[in-house]
Amino acid sequence: MANLHDEHKRWHSETYEPTVKRFPERKEQFTTASNIPLEPVYLPEDGDDRYVEEIGFPGEYPFTRGVQPTMYRGRLWTMRQYAGYATAEESNKRYKFLLEQGQSGLSVAFDLPTQIGYDADDPMALGEVGKVGVSISSLDDMLTLFDGIPLDQVSTSMTINAPAAVLLAMYIAAAKRQGVDASKLRGTVQNDILKEYVARGTYIFAPRPSMRLITDLFAYCNRHIPKWNTISISGYHIREAGSTAVQEVAFTLANGIAYVQAAIDAGLDVDKFGDQLSFFFNVHNDFLEEIAKFRAARRVWAKIMKERFGAANPGAMKMRFHTQTGGSTLTAQQPENNIVRVTLQALAAVLGGTQSLHTNSRDEALALPTEQSVEIALRTQQIIARESGVANSVDPLAGSYLIEHLTNEVERQATELIEQIDALGGALAAIETGFMSREIQQSAYEYQKAVESQEQIVVGLNAFTTDDEVSLERLKVDPAIEAQQRDRLAKLRAGRDNEQVSGLLSRLEVGARGTENLLPIFIECVEHDATLGEICGVLRKVFGEYRPETFV
Repeated sequence: MANLHDEHKRWHSETYEPTVKRFPERKEQFTTASNIPLEPVYLPEDGDDRYVEEIGFPGEYPFTRGVQPTMYRGRLWTMRQYAGYATAEESNKRYKFLLEQGQSGLSVAFDLPTQIGYDADDPMALGEVGKVGVSISSLDDMLTLFDGIPLDQVSTSMTINAPAAVLLAMYIAAAKRQGVDASKLRGTVQNDILKEYVARGTYIFAPRPSMRLITDLFAYCNRHIPKWNTISISGYHIREAGSTAVQEVAFTLANGIAYVQAAIDAGLDVDKFGDQLSFFFNVHNDFLEEIAKFRAARRVWAKIMKERFGAANPGAMKMRFHTQTGGSTLTAQQPENNIVRVTLQALAAVLGGTQSLHTNSRDEALALPTEQSVEIALRTQQIIARESGVANSVDPLAGSYLIEHLTNEVERQATELIEQIDALGGALAAIETGFMSREIQQSAYEYQKAVESQEQIVVGLNAFTTDDEVSLERLKVDPAIEAQQRDRLAKLRAGRDNEQVSGLLSRLEVGARGTENLLPIFIECVEHDATLGEICGVLRKVFGEYRPETFV
């Protein structure tokens, strides 16, 4: 039997106290509403070796209880609101509004043409410019998007995948124009192409050339942008497509294994690039299961990095993740109920130890969120952080018999699924054979059947319904924006050195056909006003476009 009191003393003196010196706790007194003092961590009187090994202590392997010894006592999670619509000018106004309301990080939503590498004036972009995010075709757009926002003082997350390296090049170039060195930039590019083939669909190239772009980005950031998260391995979209919580963990981590292996195969050191990886999870309504899901995911990933890939750097074993509340859980009926759903989901993410959080707005099942709805969503996080008391203890729910049981079960079932994927040949093979898609589709079908039979109650949708009409204010995108963006691009092309741009694009083609890292070429291209569509056009010529098989 392990002496947990001795273990606790060791952890406190060796791990917790040194961390507090580096990351001082917030100045508030940590107490309950009844003024009962709160210690950072509580343990049962007795326990066994498995408790010490598997549950452990915050900030220590296998990180079940969190990636930092102090968690939110030292620093609150980053509060982000995913935003972007219409033009760069309009999105810039929204970002400044959110920063004024106390948001601590930006999260950029791009429109569909940008996500699949087309300029706003491309025929393929017709009718979609600025609709589901901001339209970014050039460095000029990126400069406008962040006008007046010092890029060395904010953390920026960009939800972009197939052309992630090109958008990051624009961000680096925009920072350079502000006089900010790339080494000071903090943020994330999603850069997770594998889940696009499974759950979302905004891919351009086939998996293997796409992996080359991803590992090029890994290598460049490892050398030049050490504070940047080079990938956000996403379970969010897998869950939105209909997966269970266990499938979300298993498929996300299987994709993560593929990325790590690809980086190692490209000659990168796991202990050096491993701590620049990050994850992105969904959070749904099953409150306790979601908390356990996050704990289990951290533990499984730590074991994968240590046991499968031989990581020795603890930072490379830590799963740091962003969470977004579940868009698919929101209803157009009785939209005010969505505030309650989002609150429960956000609280689960916090109790699960997230590093960053986006709270969806009440009207997202209907239209683009209004400023009022976004403000309520942000205030939800701030109330959890400042009024609920849950941020005053490092790991409030550890030791709950149910939480630990659920954590163990999610770990066991997710590990079994990962082993199935390994047996198929890994994530790429599981994607190419349709295994992941079929599993997700089956889960989505079962859930929909449960809703239709009222086995699963959704308040306001299939129970406790009313005939009241929805009267929320809705934000709409002006259709004239598309013409404005086309005009803007025409002026850009007329004013640049087109001969120089042509030469750079030719150089890019040579680089793409070879093996050199493409990030420096992307940066030089965008600095001379080559557009996103032109750059992706060269890559389409070299890599081709992906056409998936249909699986039934």
